[in-house]
Amino acid sequence: MAPNEGAAAEPLAGLTVLDLSTALPGALVSQFLGDAGADVLMVEPPGGHPLRSLTGWPGLARGKSSRVLDLHDDADNARVWELVRRADVLVTTFRPRTAARLGFTPDKLGEVNPRLVSAGITGWGAGPDADLQGYEALVMARWGVMHSKAPAAPRPGPAFVSTPYASWGAAQTALHGILCALYERESSGRGQHVHADLVRGLSTMDTYSYFMQLVALRWPDAFSAVGKPWDDDGNPRGRLIYNLLSTPTSDGHWLQFAQAEPRLFAAFAEELGLSELLAEPKWADFPDLADPALRLELWEIMIDEARSRTLDEWNRVFAANPSIQAERFRTPTEAFDHPQLVHDGRIVVVDDPDLGPVRQPSTMVHSDGAPITELRPAPRLGEGGSALLTGADTPRATAPDGPAPSGLPLEGVTVLELGSMFAGPYGATLLTDLGARVIKVEPLAGDTMRRLAAFPEAGGAKVLQGKESVALDLNSEEGLKIVHRIAERADIVVQTYRAGAAERARVDAKTLRAVNPDLVYLNAPGYGTDGPYGHSPAYAPSMGAASGLALSDVPDAAGATDDLAEIKSSIIRLYTAAANQTGQADGVAASGAASAMLLGLLARRRGRPMGALTTTMLATATHCLIDRNIDYEGRSAPIQPDRLLYGYSALYRLYEAAEGHWLCLAAPQEREWERLATALAPYTDLAGDERFATVSSRAEHDSELADVLAAIFLTRPNDAWETDLRAAGIGCVAVTEDLPEKLFQDDASFEAGYCVNAMSPVFDEHRRLDAATHFSRSRVRTRGGCLTGEHTDAILAELGYDEATVADLHARGVIG
Repeated sequence: MAPNEGAAAEPLAGLTVLDLSTALPGALVSQFLGDAGADVLMVEPPGGHPLRSLTGWPGLARGKSSRVLDLHDDADNARVWELVRRADVLVTTFRPRTAARLGFTPDKLGEVNPRLVSAGITGWGAGPDADLQGYEALVMARWGVMHSKAPAAPRPGPAFVSTPYASWGAAQTALHGILCALYERESSGRGQHVHADLVRGLSTMDTYSYFMQLVALRWPDAFSAVGKPWDDDGNPRGRLIYNLLSTPTSDGHWLQFAQAEPRLFAAFAEELGLSELLAEPKWADFPDLADPALRLELWEIMIDEARSRTLDEWNRVFAANPSIQAERFRTPTEAFDHPQLVHDGRIVVVDDPDLGPVRQPSTMVHSDGAPITELRPAPRLGEGGSALLTGADTPRATAPDGPAPSGLPLEGVTVLELGSMFAGPYGATLLTDLGARVIKVEPLAGDTMRRLAAFPEAGGAKVLQGKESVALDLNSEEGLKIVHRIAERADIVVQTYRAGAAERARVDAKTLRAVNPDLVYLNAPGYGTDGPYGHSPAYAPSMGAASGLALSDVPDAAGATDDLAEIKSSIIRLYTAAANQTGQADGVAASGAASAMLLGLLARRRGRPMGALTTTMLATATHCLIDRNIDYEGRSAPIQPDRLLYGYSALYRLYEAAEGHWLCLAAPQEREWERLATALAPYTDLAGDERFATVSSRAEHDSELADVLAAIFLTRPNDAWETDLRAAGIGCVAVTEDLPEKLFQDDASFEAGYCVNAMSPVFDEHRRLDAATHFSRSRVRTRGGCLTGEHTDAILAELGYDEATVADLHARGVIG
């Protein structure tokens, strides 16, 4: 029997999940668990789940069961607690004080069901904002994301960010905790509580800006981190705009290039006819051109050359030269037609009894090239079927005798990392915080990520945290033998090479599983392990364009125009949406890769080993957008911001306040309207205005309501509005006018536990981001990074190599 047939096809079969969440992160968590074979029961409030109105509901709720219960009704509340008693996993999105009021505390949950793994996803974690509403927009505004992405807006001020980076990060880090806790439960027999939040989830999205800001803060006179790629007049400031060129074609399509490495850019420059030009003396400083006029001149030359060709002409270039690659900017739904996703079977059709055929992403994790389960439609309201509803006679779980273990949940797990840059490798980094030992195999010169930023090692510092580095020549027989010997002792292998590269290097799943049949093997490339794009280079900006992440934020930016000024304006907006470090495809894919590795590890421990696993950057991004990319006849309009990027509606958007500062208001629910009307009664009579009397009339007159609120909010500073509206129970924050990567390492973040102290051979003692997942019983750890080959000799000694052999391997350039 093949590894993905029969029992192994559903790695979590037999586990029951009770989903009491009412927000996107919780729905994403239970969707992943259900896709892996778990039996998921949603408890919906009377009237239905708040997310049922989303276009993406058929994907978010697929395969689940539904039961309507009112937690505030005594009889229904008792029924919920009976379900808790029988469940393996519980998912909630209560604010801390709501959880306490309802009794959903770790202690009580553990008392009712000692084997329960409960996951509480909050907006803010601990600290002064703990009980603030956990709306995505508030987190994005408070933590500088809307300031960081301001160039995406076609107006002055911050830009509303639509892509749910914080919710995705919170969902994946909650999954990491759930899967780890279930893995640990297999040996301890005990459940525990897992905590994740949107703030820490958001912190996983950045690739290297955190350490660039750390360097600038530590040595302000010696180094200044480059801020915006363009100045306030729209003139280029940084080198990456050339490598990551966005441009229209002559026939009106928009392309995002990703020539991130020097050899790739050299091929691009040659194709554009720039090689001879750049050899002239005036360009001697390229790519770090000090003269602003030269930077602008080169940018405009590249735009003109690139947009002189049609899309078909560029496609012929891509087919002929694998070192040149660009992706067309697609909407989230248009991404379903990407040839690679179609080839990989990543887009499936599920027949819904009410909606008909529903086109949606397959399971995020594939096993031996196929989805891990056959997807089922979303339930009608109250449509049952879950084993939790029929298990009334289930015996009460009891706690094992003896003290409860409190170690690292992944203690003893070893990960062999083969690959470069960020997406797959940072997935392994997240596992180091949970106790895994990660051995990173690097080329003798080190991972390219180490050299990505202007300051040495800053580019790779975040992705290298907690790892041990072995530097070797994988093309040599001795180097390959070392990798195979590490694989013999490993539990997980993650590789990120382009299609065919792992086979050529003899580190593919078939080869390494012959060495160690029990390996959990994850392919985590950009596109796929084969197929039309499998051999193409993949970087976050091009993945953001291809998947719809970029146009989710700037839906109207890729319009047709021949005006150079308009083209440059659109380029800045598209670049900000696709390449801005605060939220992009690298972080999305990395957190998904960690979930895949942990799923494989848990499946193996449960006696349901899987085949060779695959996640891809492109496919994972479609899962991040599953609340809006689902396609079916008669669907409602997907959620997207207004043209000027203020927000979704008058009650969920950005507003300018006095003195040119901004606030973010999030009060979309009916119960919040009365609070808002009362709080603003001294300024206007919202309650008495017939245009705003009902939900439907407010929707009909949304632009008028926005105008009324905009005029009011201009009268006072944003922090004054935040104080007053929060006191009235309304979600409101002043938009922070600083970069998230700086905010995460300030004293307030340290005191709130968002960052902690660590040691690094490059940065000595420094502040790094805290572990994104925490447990009620198990520990986490937070270590600093490593140098290239820092652990080579020690690991070889551990493998049985004597000192003379190690010295010989050094002398011959096999290891470094």
